[in-house]
Amino acid sequence: MTFTIDSFHFHVLPMHARFPFKYGIASMTALPHLFVSANLVVDGKAVSGLASEGLPPKWFTKNPDTLFEIDLAEMIAVIQNASRIARLAAEKPTGFFTWWQNLYTEQSSWARVKETPSLLANLGVSLIERAVLDGLCKALGQPLHAVLRSDVLGIDLDAVRDELRGMRVADVIAPTPLSHVHARHTVGLGDALSDPEGSPEDGLPYTLEETIRAYDLRYFKIKVCGKPEIDLPRLREITRVFTANCPSGFHATLDGNEQFYDLASFREFYATLRADAALAPLFQNLLLIEQPLHRSQALHDDVGQTLRSWNEGPGMIIDESDGSLADLPRALDLGYRGTSHKNCKGIVKGLANAALLKKRAATIPGGPILSGEDLANVGPVALLQDLSVMALLGVTHVERNGHHYFRGLSMHSAATQEAVLTTHGGLYHRHAQGFATLKIENGDIDLRTVNAAPFGCGITLDMNQFEPLNAWIKRGGMGEL
Repeated sequence: MTFTIDSFHFHVLPMHARFPFKYGIASMTALPHLFVSANLVVDGKAVSGLASEGLPPKWFTKNPDTLFEIDLAEMIAVIQNASRIARLAAEKPTGFFTWWQNLYTEQSSWARVKETPSLLANLGVSLIERAVLDGLCKALGQPLHAVLRSDVLGIDLDAVRDELRGMRVADVIAPTPLSHVHARHTVGLGDALSDPEGSPEDGLPYTLEETIRAYDLRYFKIKVCGKPEIDLPRLREITRVFTANCPSGFHATLDGNEQFYDLASFREFYATLRADAALAPLFQNLLLIEQPLHRSQALHDDVGQTLRSWNEGPGMIIDESDGSLADLPRALDLGYRGTSHKNCKGIVKGLANAALLKKRAATIPGGPILSGEDLANVGPVALLQDLSVMALLGVTHVERNGHHYFRGLSMHSAATQEAVLTTHGGLYHRHAQGFATLKIENGDIDLRTVNAAPFGCGITLDMNQFEPLNAWIKRGGMGEL
């Protein structure tokens, strides 16, 4: 199968949060949701592919001294540059993997010259990659899992990393994609736990207690700020809420959000928390620690010395530090147990990471960890594509928070919401107030329609309902956020 790329088009849907989502150094109240459509010709047949991503503040670059407008302009620049490279790499008929190699290599070279961090640069690669994959799945009339198992894309894991010689994508992904996944609910730094004061009263649960009861949640991701005087009382209350509202038990992860600059300090912080008797139920059910060290320090040699000597420590993974193909091998060498998957870090890269964890499984003390994390993804495109990949990677519990910080799909037209409800009746349901919102039952998300659709989405979106990116920028749309 070969294809050419005729054009890319960018559109924006501004989105406002129900209430602030505080993580790390940022507090998100609004963001632009960017749609990328790709016009392809696949084996002589014209087809359009689509991808989307919310562009959040202070994640791809965590510089406290820059304005969000500056960060957003950088995000848009890396996406547009990736589209330029992608189009040139497919002026003549090309296979997917050869095209992806050119895109990744050229974007990385451009980023080095521009001194753009690899995590940010690969946002561009991942969005363009997803739009093209969506088009190819549509042209083949098959879901992504089937396309990957057939090897029609020609993905050569050995060419991605020498260490993966002899491994095929079909050996890495699940034989059949998961039909359900546990929703791991985010407890943001500013989220209300049991006090309903400040509730938006928009029909959706607000406090942690309300949310657990509404969705019967059992999996949670807790963000910490790294200051015991703040984290300890908050974690005590969170633990109380869990034990009181999760009669069948719970599981949790801790997200350090890069709050520490050396592992010894984090180890001391962790010991302080673990010594608190009120937190015993939390630590008995703790699954992993996510990225406690700032990305500038997380992969230094001294981290490996501390990790290897910390026998009683938790399973620790990287997240923001997983920017390039070189980062996970380095992290495993240092003693981390794995990484996160987010579609914003790339599909081929995610497959290569899963392959590496499988390859090294026997040498990783405690076993490898591939976690599913979130960037406040919402449907009808980004969330479903992300869930599609989680299902084929076999990730059993996934951080999901877009449905919590945003009011379902209420920002979309009635026609779009109806299309989602018709196509994905197990994944979405109509709220009593009329809008479509994610359906979580017994703490689980139903992925069956996602797995059946070409790359998860399965509906056609009319891009004319959204504002073109250039028009949005020129009229000062960033100032509305």
